[in-house]
Amino acid sequence: MVESQLRTNKVTNWALIDAMDDVPRERFVPQQLSSIAYVDEDLLVAPGRYLMEPLVLARLLQAAMVTEEDVALDIGCATGYSSAVLGRLAGTVVGLEADTALAEAAGQTLSAVGADNVIVVTGDLAAGYSRQGPYDVILFSGGIPFVPPAVSDQLAEGGRMVAVLRGPGEAIGRATLWVKIRGELSHRVVCDASVPALPGIQTEAAFQF
Repeated sequence: MVESQLRTNKVTNWALIDAMDDVPRERFVPQQLSSIAYVDEDLLVAPGRYLMEPLVLARLLQAAMVTEEDVALDIGCATGYSSAVLGRLAGTVVGLEADTALAEAAGQTLSAVGADNVIVVTGDLAAGYSRQGPYDVILFSGGIPFVPPAVSDQLAEGGRMVAVLRGPGEAIGRATLWVKIRGELSHRVVCDASVPALPGIQTEAAFQF
């Protein structure tokens, strides 16, 4: 995965490359998928829930410029893989998951792989998790049509937020980075990307920057 997908596709952050090389992705997928855990595609791990394609996750995290001093929020952590990778880069990671059973399983797997600086909590994905905020880094682990205001409010000054924006009917999404400076968010597109939608964030409440 690292050699064929990341290093050949503009992923140059060595700490991130080492993190993705170190985290055993096969531990975060159903057993029947373990043999294809490292393929360059999104993997269905629960009804409506996916592990993002490794390259897209890497491009998002590289854009976020995660450091070991950061507190990070992983929204829609599913089985915990993205949180585990974040945990190799950040000081503290909160994985937010709406499905209680999935969250419990993620916590067990994260503990088993030694991700001691990662905690998994349950709650509404669109609400974020303000109890541990503000966050230096926020990652949406799935495609979203907009950034919920409640989540952007939890981004710290100088914080970085990354997600794949994909509106209704759009075939291709846009991996996007937001940065909060003096209380205002600016953004830029990192690359085109297509990932499955993250359940729980609805288009009818869309908020535009």
